[in-house]
Amino acid sequence: MNRLPPAPGERLDRSKPISFSFEGRRVEGFGGDTIASALAANGISILSRSFKYRRPRGIFSMAGHDANSLVQLTDEPNVLADTTPISEGLEVKGQNYSGSLERDRGAFIGLFGRFMPVGFYYKAFYKPKGAWRLWEPVIRRRAGLGRVNPGAVHGYYDKAYGFYAVVVVGGGPAGMEAALAAARAGADTLLIDDNPALGGSLDYARLDPQGVAAPARGEELRAAVAAEPNIEVMTGAMCQGWYADHWLAVVRGNRLHKIRAGRVVLATGSAEQHIVFRNNDLPGIMLGSGAQRLIRHARVRPGRRAVVACANDDGYGVALDLMDAGVEVAALLDLRADPPPSALADEVRMRGIEIRPAHTVWEAISKRGRRRVTGAVAARITGRGECRDGREIIDCDLICMSAGYAPSAQLYCHAGGRIGYDDETAMFTLSDRPAGLFMAGSVNGAFEPEAVLAEGRHAGWSAARSLKLDAGPEPAVPEDRGGGGQNHPWPIFPHPKGKEFVDFDEDLQIADIRGAVAEGYDHIELVKRYSTVGMGPSQGRHSALPTVRLVAEAAAAEIMEIGTTTSRPPVSGPKFAHFAGRGFEPVRRTAMHHRHLEADARMMPAGDWLRPAYYGPSARREASIREEAVNVRENVGLIDISTLGGLDIRGPDAAEFLERIYTFAYKKQQIGRARYVLMCDRTGAIIDDGVACRLEERHFYVTATTGGVDGVYRNMLWWNAQWRLDVDIANVTAAYCGVNIAGPRSREVLALLCDDVDLSAQAFPYMGVRTGTVAGIAVRLLRVGFVGELGFEMHAPASHGEALWDALLEAGGDFAIRRFGVEAQRLLRLEKGHIIVGQDTDGLTHPHEAAMSWAISRKKNFFVGGRAIAIQMERGLTRKLVGFTLREPSAPVPEECCLVIRDGVITGRVTSAAYSPALDAIIGLAYVAPDQAEPGAHFEIKLADARTLRAEVAPLPFYDPENKRQDM
Repeated sequence: MNRLPPAPGERLDRSKPISFSFEGRRVEGFGGDTIASALAANGISILSRSFKYRRPRGIFSMAGHDANSLVQLTDEPNVLADTTPISEGLEVKGQNYSGSLERDRGAFIGLFGRFMPVGFYYKAFYKPKGAWRLWEPVIRRRAGLGRVNPGAVHGYYDKAYGFYAVVVVGGGPAGMEAALAAARAGADTLLIDDNPALGGSLDYARLDPQGVAAPARGEELRAAVAAEPNIEVMTGAMCQGWYADHWLAVVRGNRLHKIRAGRVVLATGSAEQHIVFRNNDLPGIMLGSGAQRLIRHARVRPGRRAVVACANDDGYGVALDLMDAGVEVAALLDLRADPPPSALADEVRMRGIEIRPAHTVWEAISKRGRRRVTGAVAARITGRGECRDGREIIDCDLICMSAGYAPSAQLYCHAGGRIGYDDETAMFTLSDRPAGLFMAGSVNGAFEPEAVLAEGRHAGWSAARSLKLDAGPEPAVPEDRGGGGQNHPWPIFPHPKGKEFVDFDEDLQIADIRGAVAEGYDHIELVKRYSTVGMGPSQGRHSALPTVRLVAEAAAAEIMEIGTTTSRPPVSGPKFAHFAGRGFEPVRRTAMHHRHLEADARMMPAGDWLRPAYYGPSARREASIREEAVNVRENVGLIDISTLGGLDIRGPDAAEFLERIYTFAYKKQQIGRARYVLMCDRTGAIIDDGVACRLEERHFYVTATTGGVDGVYRNMLWWNAQWRLDVDIANVTAAYCGVNIAGPRSREVLALLCDDVDLSAQAFPYMGVRTGTVAGIAVRLLRVGFVGELGFEMHAPASHGEALWDALLEAGGDFAIRRFGVEAQRLLRLEKGHIIVGQDTDGLTHPHEAAMSWAISRKKNFFVGGRAIAIQMERGLTRKLVGFTLREPSAPVPEECCLVIRDGVITGRVTSAAYSPALDAIIGLAYVAPDQAEPGAHFEIKLADARTLRAEVAPLPFYDPENKRQDM
């Protein structure tokens, strides 16, 4: 219906017809079409309904800069129709309506707009008492736009990593010139653009009367970029945020790229601004650049008869493009009283288009039942925001607006740059440029074409030169950058009947912004939060500039004084899946990994490592775990503990360092002895545990949890940077392997291989530490008992791990030795009541809650988290970790995180539970209320299927409470 003939520069593949549906209606398009362009080609103008008043909305920017084009896919809400390509069989619907999109039953809410002023929700719904319970379900049903499909099939998402000397964000003319300059100086350069192809404004804007200069320059630059080996191009990619040290988050398709740059050039361009007048949100009213994108990219005629309202020469280029596309231009309304002469204006006059200086659109008209623009009320401007009587109605089905630009400077703000305002140019300005960041193009206030290109070359040269590359002589930048005359200082025209929209996302009008200031919210950040302006999907791209102007007027202040709101990542709306997608997960294998596979181990992840969960076929999982645990209790078992963290702490202040970083006392710890370590953060929360072995007066070997050792190491380094103790901290996890042999016969097996260490209970007591050899391999021997049996940990050089493992298995052949995995180990430790940090604790658990008071030294003046723990104890416990048993033979094993309930109120949760073959009962650990924590007390556990179990608090440990077996 509105499709134009083929032309150079279009993004369509007309050899590939595509059929999809919109609101149940079949729609035809081509490869390269977006949802919005295909709908526009078929004469469909209403895409969705607005958030508050349910007003019909259509194409606005065709650049993904607005919420007007948000639509619903089968499994995905809030999809940008103007940037999302169509595909065969795609099902698309509008959003936020009742009944049909054309005739929304919920649109009646607009009749009550006078009763819903800005901030009304803060003043309503809470009186009389209890009213919120009535209103909440109503509001929740109406809130939001799209709908989440809980049954949607999960897609594949992942992450990738990149490292570049220079990253250029923005693939328009300035960005391409910057990338070329940096690359030619020898910099490894990445060029990022959110469009499907490089070019930016060169792909749609009209720079000369004939419309040939921009396409020609675009082709020349694209060819040069493609020929440069030092440039990698990433199109269809959105840079969502700048973080410390030039860390950039870039989303492309289903992948989140984590990119580290040496230097960054921002050539992100600017967002065209709209004119604020009555009914300026009707379908058929769009930005001039939006109409140009439709024409150039998708070859779609945006209307039949148009009115162009502009405040710069770009609007004249829009008028010429519309005429070339077969659209009658009824009038060009120039908001400027005395437009300067230009070649584009001369061409417009030559084609017979009426130009009306000092005129604007005062109101858009929609004939009853049409739901899109059918006319424009043109009026002469007589003052700031004022128009005189005697307004004329111009019949049209298209209004294009070109009132100026606002820099797309979100990344600049993320990096610490500041945005100001220049009264002379009526534009936002950038200041306080962060180090290592360079700007080019319209984002930096340059609009004259040659100045844009020159500024791009200079930015790329500057980035390369700052990296000490030979970038050659400094490129010149013209003094005239073309920034003046782009923006109208006040394209805002209040109407007596309102409905002049400042923020389309939130349906906010002029009166809403003024009303917020009138109620005392005169700071721009307060205006934002009270009115929600700029908080919608567009994130203020089009509302920020008019809002600042209105706030300044209402507060009787200068615009420069008002400032702008804080811009935070992300720039647009990445999906949750991008954050949750598969990351870079290095897989670490122990020295004995292949021995486990040969023994038919079922491997499981533990931090970055792979560990045996149990040995044997999956069908015998529970039986295998039980048999492995029983064998440890009755005979001897062998487990690979190489994944445990290992830290060497050496130096004159080694003991003092441990005193400060851990909760226990270590200054008087004897050489050849081990002691439990418990680490807390500054809030007193438990973050890790292990043992500290004193090998020499100034040398400790400290173990940490598999998943926590890297954090522990960083924590130690950070704290010692503050304390400056004379101590060396080394993470030696990868240097050592570890094996734990445990069970009543473990000493007999080990004695066959170790003849230089006295293994007797008297010479080598529980929590003793020795160095010696096992099977001729140098080891650090620890007598510890995580599983509650006589046991020895052996820490040996990683290169000898497989030989040590083999020797122990061979020596234990006559003693019924058996390998056991993580699952059996966890069961055995549960029987002994030992906690697993991160499973039996959470990010708020302090030692007293976890029944770990015994691990806190009361003789120390300081340890990390000590003050916080003391304050928490002064307030009293709100929960406590206890052991529990279930004696019913048929009771199911509660899952982790099943809730502890009392009288319908949650008092805790289950952290660990399992069937214990040694005790022939279900045992577990759970948080309960303090008055439920005494042995013999009972509490209720709610299962996932809503059934409840009655549990009894049991003293810990469940197994061998006198520790006779591990002291053997």
